[in-house]
Amino acid sequence: MLFMIVTGCTGARLEAAPGERSPSIEIKPIAHDAICVTKGEIANQTIREPTVRAFARGAGGDAAQLKFTYGGESETTRDLASGEARHQLGLKLRAEDSCNVVYVMWRLDLNGLTPPKPKLAVSVKRNRGKRTHEECGAEGYTKVKPAKSSPIPVLEIGATHTLRAEIVGDELFAWIDGKLSWQGHLPEDARDMTGPAGLRSDNVRLEVLELAAPLGEGVLPACKRHEHDD
Repeated sequence: MLFMIVTGCTGARLEAAPGERSPSIEIKPIAHDAICVTKGEIANQTIREPTVRAFARGAGGDAAQLKFTYGGESETTRDLASGEARHQLGLKLRAEDSCNVVYVMWRLDLNGLTPPKPKLAVSVKRNRGKRTHEECGAEGYTKVKPAKSSPIPVLEIGATHTLRAEIVGDELFAWIDGKLSWQGHLPEDARDMTGPAGLRSDNVRLEVLELAAPLGEGVLPACKRHEHDD
């Protein structure tokens, strides 16, 4: 098995679409036994549970790619720690722990719009000196506004897509299906974060998952579940 925030939507900065930049960080497919699922379950390259968190053991954290086939909403819905019941999927970059991570999320339902208007939402969760969900909960989020962005596809059941992101210096770039769709400047708090790449999903079903990330070196870290990882 192989395995890839919240942005503001107003302001003149959003009028410009991203250019034609290509990814610059090499990534490799992550094998099944190198994926640590810290919450929920990934079975047969499929996510069916409402909450799934995972990271690539021993991988670098400045880039990741997730290829998937969308299977619709999960059978049950689970609220986030904030009380919201989001439908989203995405990448974790520099994932030190539950309290310190960069998220690049493909959000499917926003502001009760019908039909929903999807968007890419980038955020930095930073809680210095804290590591577990019990310590930080839903605190420490900084929403990152894009300098440039473009409309993204509405997910249809059975459709296959690729989400890719990378951090270069203080800039984060994200691509959907090979097209640069988001570009923005991360806060200084993200500079000294270190950790592997990973994925997360909330209240959606995903199939034929393939995660790719930069390959790390040395012994793979232990895989420990964190049932309260949010």
